[in-house]
Amino acid sequence: MTKHDEAASVRPLTLAWVGRYLEAGERIVRTVALHGGITAEMWRLTIGAREGDTRDLVLRSFVDPFSVGHAEDWLNREAGALALLTGTGVPAPGLVAVDPTAAHCEYPSLLMTHLAGRTVLGDEGLETRVPLLARQLVAIHALRPAERPRGYVALTTADTVVVPKGADAAVWAAAIDVIRRPAPPYEGRFLHRDFQPGNVLFDVSPPKPAGARITGVVDWAATSWGPADLDVAHCSTNLALLHGPAWGLRFAEAYEEAGGVLAAAASERLYWQVRDGLACSEEVRQVAQPWRAAGRPELTTRTVEERLDAYVTALMDALG
Repeated sequence: MTKHDEAASVRPLTLAWVGRYLEAGERIVRTVALHGGITAEMWRLTIGAREGDTRDLVLRSFVDPFSVGHAEDWLNREAGALALLTGTGVPAPGLVAVDPTAAHCEYPSLLMTHLAGRTVLGDEGLETRVPLLARQLVAIHALRPAERPRGYVALTTADTVVVPKGADAAVWAAAIDVIRRPAPPYEGRFLHRDFQPGNVLFDVSPPKPAGARITGVVDWAATSWGPADLDVAHCSTNLALLHGPAWGLRFAEAYEEAGGVLAAAASERLYWQVRDGLACSEEVRQVAQPWRAAGRPELTTRTVEERLDAYVTALMDALG
């Protein structure tokens, strides 16, 4: 009998669909909601066999109306990325099944293998984790798939930026002017497109945070082809908001130290860094809430806005 550990549970049609992909004699013995995601419900499903052995799978279901409208594209891209990543050495989940149009489930869903480890969003041990993040991103960008994913999409425009309350209007106006310019030329790379601490799993022994290692990279729904600078800028912005602007500025250095190659001109790097920072201005509340739920209660929407303002200001100051 399946045990549901949350008030909301995996829906009956979805459970039946998962059952089609289990081995003979296996059954779902436990479901646990996974927290921290923004766009989808996530569940860990424990699968039991007759011999008493168990294994875990992860179920992602898009349930809110906005996400459902994009789910077919997102899930097809993620399924394609997971299939491509098999055997590459990049620690990604294995694809089990996908129902991108909810032909069998109540909502569009994807079933994948479970990876060991956990996300780590605290400040302790950050000086060790940042180089690990950088090396992992370099490895992702080194992939050369036979079939490229679609080109990156940058939705933020100069007209959609939300200037934080109390920010220096002149600084933000100058930053907005940066993204009015055409995108710089770039050499395409395989992008995760949402590479940041919330999508990276670590094996961290509490007594020895310096011994941390990455065990997985998840959430490949936005996989794209584009400039390495864009992935680096996205992780930089998230580090700045989680840990302070200095860590956002540090990540690009760590990426290059790990062998990654960024745009040669400072103005070109600034374009991608500013573009991602300004993109975050539109969704500060959505970003901050999961971080608080994951154990960072001090990261109020206002605090994150202030850090974003300080980070954008630091980027513009660096330009001189």
